[in-house]
Amino acid sequence: MKHSLYGCLLLAALGFGCAKTPATSEKSPITDAAKLRAAAPKYAATVTAADLSKHLHILASDAYEGRNTGEKGQKMAAEYIAREFREDGLQGPVQQGTNPYYQTFDLEKSLWGEGYMTVGKEKYLMMQDFFVTGSSPFQTEQAVEVVFAGYGIDAPNYSDYANLDVKGKVVVVLAGEPKGAAGKYLISGTEKASDWGSDYRTKRNAAMQQGAKAVLIVTGTNPGEFNSLTQRYKAHASRPSIGFKSKGEQTGTVIYVSPVAGAALLGTTTDKLFDYGKMVAQAGKPTAAAFKPAQDVKIKTERITSLLPTENVLGFVEGSDKKDEIVVVTAHYDHVGIDSTLQGDQIFNGANDDGSGTVAILELAEAFAQAKKEGYGPRRSILFMTVTAEEKGLLGSAYYSENPVFPLENTVANVNIDMIGRMDYQYEKRNDSNYIYVIGADKLSSELHRINEEVNQKYVNLKLDYTYNDENDPNRFYYRSDHYNFAKHGIPVVFYFNGVHADYHQPSDEVDKMLFDSAEKVARLAFHVTWELANRDNRIVVDSNKK
Repeated sequence: MKHSLYGCLLLAALGFGCAKTPATSEKSPITDAAKLRAAAPKYAATVTAADLSKHLHILASDAYEGRNTGEKGQKMAAEYIAREFREDGLQGPVQQGTNPYYQTFDLEKSLWGEGYMTVGKEKYLMMQDFFVTGSSPFQTEQAVEVVFAGYGIDAPNYSDYANLDVKGKVVVVLAGEPKGAAGKYLISGTEKASDWGSDYRTKRNAAMQQGAKAVLIVTGTNPGEFNSLTQRYKAHASRPSIGFKSKGEQTGTVIYVSPVAGAALLGTTTDKLFDYGKMVAQAGKPTAAAFKPAQDVKIKTERITSLLPTENVLGFVEGSDKKDEIVVVTAHYDHVGIDSTLQGDQIFNGANDDGSGTVAILELAEAFAQAKKEGYGPRRSILFMTVTAEEKGLLGSAYYSENPVFPLENTVANVNIDMIGRMDYQYEKRNDSNYIYVIGADKLSSELHRINEEVNQKYVNLKLDYTYNDENDPNRFYYRSDHYNFAKHGIPVVFYFNGVHADYHQPSDEVDKMLFDSAEKVARLAFHVTWELANRDNRIVVDSNKK
């Protein structure tokens, strides 16, 4: 990317420099695919365990405070990555803002404030008598109308919403799902429960489709059971959450209420409330209840929000004869920060997750930049991007996919690296680090899958493990890292991953546990695949549809 003289002077004054032009620093580019392929091993060899270690000892040190999104350590990491890109000669491709290496955007940080329910003169407190998930339609105190909807089920063979008007109201339902007198579940007709009893979203969605303002699920049969069942909600609700700024009216609120609060809302006792289940079992179908919901009910569940600026960090190597086509190489550089409630080590350094992928990106970027200086630059352009806020829900890559610096239709493929250079539970038993889980390469392009296998056999010889590529794998890793935000737009992806271990999302995910020789091999595999994608004569085909 060319800059005006004024632009270069301005960037230099700001400390960002200006990428050297091919006329002054680079040899004339070679565009013959065979010659470029022959040169690949030379530049792959510059990706070394020693350099990976050097970078990671910095980025995963305590000084970076766990690189939590929007906080000091993440900003320090962004500066380090941008500086490395700049010093290696990569261009900053972002035209807006003051730093061409940053794609900046605002997230929203939110946490619960004051929360309570009043039923007449009785007051029930959030984080004690009830817990909220999702958004809040009760930012200020609001009077609400309460209606009881049994178990909150709306299935073809069993509906608690028949002849029931819940539009704009607060719906109180029982947790679980009903059984008949013979002990079989009424929904399935068998001894196997359905999603109505195990997945709260099913009841939430049914209530929202009926127009309810919120659904309150009575949880547990006594105070002790309620406290036990809601511990994880309490832990989650006590921490700030980060996401994109909410738009429009808040919907989809689920509130888990104690049996005592639930009974009060319905104007009854806990014993009579749970007798309802016996009535349904005897009748074998939805049953009208004699409850008379309280009339004087007010709810407040305040959500305090603030803007949280963050940034993806981008380094660009412009291609030669096919420069309008782009290969994107990604890793997330954020982690989860500090937990001050812990005894001992409180910093989640994230050496493996995903400091390992981040330093691999730095090494690949340096190798391609060096190749370009020597006349072996890529034919297609390559965008090296370390993304933010992956730990908050793949937000950095989601932002790029909706606000791409380069058109998605010109994006050939995404190579994503997340958690390499360790052994997972299975391979640790065998003390075998010579493997990599390959995920997604065949989902959209059979050609990408073939390229990955061929260059691995030719240059690296890792065991390619496809366990987590299985559509039926319960871990669903295909949907859990940044490549997915490219795949859902129809862009072929390959995801390299060494699996989960005991230090995952723990303060013990430290640099001294990394296997840098293993990380080197995976990074070199990613290099060779990227080199092939960037230099082959034809853009890889999209011949499948497994988004």
